[in-house]
Amino acid sequence: MYLQHKPLFFFVLSFIIWSWWTLDGVVSDPQTNFVKIGCSQYNVTDVNIFHQNLNATFQDLKAQIGNQSKHFATAQAVKGNNPAYALFQCRNYLSISDCLKCFDFAADHIRNCSVGVTGARIIYEGCFLRYESSGFFDQNTDAGNNIVCGNKPRNSTELASTVEKVLTDLETATPRIPGFYAATKTQVPNSNTSIYAFAQCLETVTQSGCQDCLNTGFKNFQICLPNSNAKTYDAGCFMRYSTTAFFADNQTTNIKQFLKQGGSNKKAIIGGVVGGASFILILLALFVLYRRSTSTKRIRRGDILGATELKGPVNYRYKDLKAATKNFSKENKLGEGGFGDVYKGTLKNGKIVAVKKLALGQSKQMEKDFESEVKLISNVHHRNLIRLLGCCSKGQERFLVYEYMKNNNVGQFLFGTNKGSLNWKQRYNIILGTARGLAYLHEEFHVCIIHRDIKTSNILLDDDFQPKIADFGLARLLPKDQSHLNTKFAGTMGYTAPEYAMHGQLSEKVDTYSYGVVLLEIISGQKSGELKIDDSSELLLQRAWRLHERGMHIDFVDKTLDPNEYDAEEVKKIIEIALLCTQASPAARPTMSEIVVMLKSKGLMEHKKPTMPVYVDTNLRPRTNNSMSNGTSSSNATVSISSLSGR
Repeated sequence: MYLQHKPLFFFVLSFIIWSWWTLDGVVSDPQTNFVKIGCSQYNVTDVNIFHQNLNATFQDLKAQIGNQSKHFATAQAVKGNNPAYALFQCRNYLSISDCLKCFDFAADHIRNCSVGVTGARIIYEGCFLRYESSGFFDQNTDAGNNIVCGNKPRNSTELASTVEKVLTDLETATPRIPGFYAATKTQVPNSNTSIYAFAQCLETVTQSGCQDCLNTGFKNFQICLPNSNAKTYDAGCFMRYSTTAFFADNQTTNIKQFLKQGGSNKKAIIGGVVGGASFILILLALFVLYRRSTSTKRIRRGDILGATELKGPVNYRYKDLKAATKNFSKENKLGEGGFGDVYKGTLKNGKIVAVKKLALGQSKQMEKDFESEVKLISNVHHRNLIRLLGCCSKGQERFLVYEYMKNNNVGQFLFGTNKGSLNWKQRYNIILGTARGLAYLHEEFHVCIIHRDIKTSNILLDDDFQPKIADFGLARLLPKDQSHLNTKFAGTMGYTAPEYAMHGQLSEKVDTYSYGVVLLEIISGQKSGELKIDDSSELLLQRAWRLHERGMHIDFVDKTLDPNEYDAEEVKKIIEIALLCTQASPAARPTMSEIVVMLKSKGLMEHKKPTMPVYVDTNLRPRTNNSMSNGTSSSNATVSISSLSGR
């Protein structure tokens, strides 16, 4: 009967849902804690058409969330020969406003995958977004079986048994409930503790697909018990439990009838909605049925692994890499770096790659950690980070296989044979892209990765001169007992932060310092430590500070740049950002995400002014501008770090 009065029905329903979220005391939290991102290794044939379609699907998804109050939505745009399919889901205990916030966050960061890839997926604590160039809506494949375990309580026997029973019930009932989600609250016997638990599947998977996915999640939870909380993330489902409430009591689901053998999937009784009126509950159940009956037609492709499936690195055969690089010949050598030599290789399928022959020394710990660390690095996906394709072990030798960058590195275009060929727009894109890549490594990947050796030769350029940071994560392969003081791999003098070079104090701000030096090199076209004026040595950083103090920022700009290409105020701002990055105190340096915001903002930074930076000369003596003038030094070092040649 309600279908004859749909306008009234939806008005009443909208009011109910609004009341539910505004009156039940739910605290706003979009839960944008990053979990994982996956990017396809393949490219579409027409990037422009595909991006038009992709943008259309994202707009459609956002409209469905905001205008139709949906927690789950699919969209597709099929213009031309490069269609786009997109799917979004947020946790049903979130408010619609928080769903929108999580969507905006996901839609922005999923574009960190390289331009033109055929698919990508990104997982946050509160939501999941995926797109592909072909239909995938009914897939329930996993995204790496991510599991996060919380703390273990003291008295855990009763808790563990209760949690196991709760999760078993959720695994059984959820696939039988329309909408494929359920939330329960269960008292732990003989205690004041309650278990809040939640399970959810994509609405477009089959009932058996939901069952299979939750079964995998339930098995994952076994490693956490008897922890007080845990979460497991998959591409097809999500499960979570906690002794702390993460949804309101009136959002619980009565799952008893769905636990019976052959339990009905025709009704879902949501407990405790505003006022407890039974006719409202019935309306909600009818709406769920109506939405499910009119949902987008599923694209049946079976449980085929998606192109963005997160996997470990490919294990290449040594004889294949040897053949690809012509036995690691001199003519195939691309360069030398602190971690080893790099060779150009052409695989049997015609794919061109870069093969790095590692020079890490030998230790049992390195051999033990190599596989796990390489797997971690291979799951780092960002448009401004070089993609690790695979690895190879041959006896005591180790090899890494990367995507190949035809345009070499930034240093070649600033100081090498191509000096002066980068215009201002290209330089700005390199500056911004490098900052984004570092921000991802420091703050967005689930493990903080400190590069330790940011320099122009470690910033490679793709066909469109977009920057990609190389050699990130390789310092993790160093033996754990090998400090920065006795290895040549820690950094390159002229770029290394004073606190790291002198005292081994390592933090993300070490990369920030190096990034600041790189900024100055990109703007000036001069290499750090190689500038001479009036027969007296003057470091690049020192010259930048001197000109900044005198307000002569434009004198610092590379003379090969056309003055009509850049804005003087923008150049001044970027020089000031570089000087902020190279301040003496690590705490005074901005984070890389703050730098991204500053670079994208309009105008100057009136509220942030740099102080005098600290310089480190080749004898490892930290100096301020004054100490370099009078020849004094605050301290001396008794160690030395070898200067590394670029890649």
